[in-house]
Order: sequence, then structure tokens, then C-alpha cells
Amino acid sequence: MTVPEFMRAKSQGRKLSVLTAYDSLWATILEESGIDAILVGDTLGMVVQGKRTTLPVTLEQIIYHGEIVARCAPKTLVIVDLPFMSYQVSSRQAVRNAGRILKETGAQAVKLEGGINQSKTISRLADCDLSVMAHVGMRPQSVHKLGKMSAIQRDAKALLADAKAAEDSGAFSVVLELVPAEIAQEITDTLSIPTIGIGAGVGCDGQVLVTPDMFGLSGFQPKFVKKYVDLKKLAVEATKQYMTEVQEGQFPDEAHSHK
Repeated sequence: MTVPEFMRAKSQGRKLSVLTAYDSLWATILEESGIDAILVGDTLGMVVQGKRTTLPVTLEQIIYHGEIVARCAPKTLVIVDLPFMSYQVSSRQAVRNAGRILKETGAQAVKLEGGINQSKTISRLADCDLSVMAHVGMRPQSVHKLGKMSAIQRDAKALLADAKAAEDSGAFSVVLELVPAEIAQEITDTLSIPTIGIGAGVGCDGQVLVTPDMFGLSGFQPKFVKKYVDLKKLAVEATKQYMTEVQEGQFPDEAHSHK
């Protein structure tokens, strides 16, 4: 999967599937599953580091995780988040840091949060042939301004303007987060680039979820997350069984011992 192929999926009427990964284990699993794209999101701050928000994630940390994922999923389109305050100061800062991400990770694209307010930066990145995905609606890096991570965005005019500005500036795709389905559908019908929804209804050109959420590992299950399997429950049960077998001398048995 390449950026041009990802973009063509919209005109072909093919829905795109995107999930997050932060390490070799999940990068390998997702690639073997045939996922269209992997997002190395700054959500690693919450699901990997245990922080309350995505804000503490650093450029060095995202590069570290991005390199692992890109190396272990070479056939998949890998997109890496630009962390908080790694692009907001200036478009020059954004180009430098995005370039560093692509150079040091081997990923194909970066993602930043914003629409109209980041249009100059998106344009500058595109001018430098750096593929960029935009992100409008609920923007986790703006959590303090918006008040909470679950703030649904309902201003249809502003959302459409943000998404259109991202497209006009050269973004190859745009994430729509926590946007009512009807508004997301209107945006999707208006844009020529793919829209990737998260909590934005079925009308988007594709969907993205945080992998630990959909596998029941994070304990985070808002309305828009479908838990496809409860791996946390299975892991706890397996761990308890292991502990019992160790305590009762059942493990290791003959089949798991060397002679």
C-alpha cells in the first residue's frame, strides 16, 4: 500500500481499514491481517505509557516506535503522528520534524491535527513532497481547549471548512474524529480525498480505531469502539491458570521439560 493507492481507494469505492500499532508484535499481526494502513499514533502516550493525554509524547519517542512499526510492516502504509508542539510553532519546524520522522522511521507519511489553522503548514509539507494526513473534529492535542477527550464536534460549517482547507493545502487524507454521522457524510461527499472516521459514522471512506481498544486490552470503550474480542479477560484467565499450575506442580510437565 502506497499513498497514491490509498487515495485511489475512494474513487474505486473501496473502504479503507486503519489501526494503530506501536511495537513489532502488533505491527506484524496487522500486516499479516492485510490492514490497509497502520497509524503510529501519539495515543501511545495513553495506551503504552499510561498517561492521561497524548500531550507528553515526544518526537524522539514517536520516532522510536515508528521505526519499529515501519520495519516490521514493510508492505503496509505506515503513518506517524507529529506529536504535540512538534509542528505548531512554525511550518519550518513542521517540515524539519516531519522530514526527520520519515527519514529515521521509514514510514511513508505523517499526520497532524488541524484544518484551517494548519493549512499553511500542510501546504509547506506538501511542497516538500512530504505526505501528510490531516485530522479535524475532536483533536486530542487540543483536549484542554475542548474540555475533554470525548467532546463531539457539531459545527458542520466549521468542520467542512477545516476538512476542505486540508484538502486544498495538499493533505492526502483527513481523519474525522467524533463528528456526527450526517456531517461526516457531507464532508466525505464534498472531498476528493479519503476521509477516515473514528466515531464519525459509516459514511466515511474508511475507519480507524486504537488497536488495544477494539481488542479489549485498554479498558477504554466509548460508544464508537466495538470490542471484537476481550483479550484482556483471556490473558487474565491464562495467567491465573499458569499460576495455579506452577503452585500445584503441574507446570512444567514432561511435555514441556528437556531430557
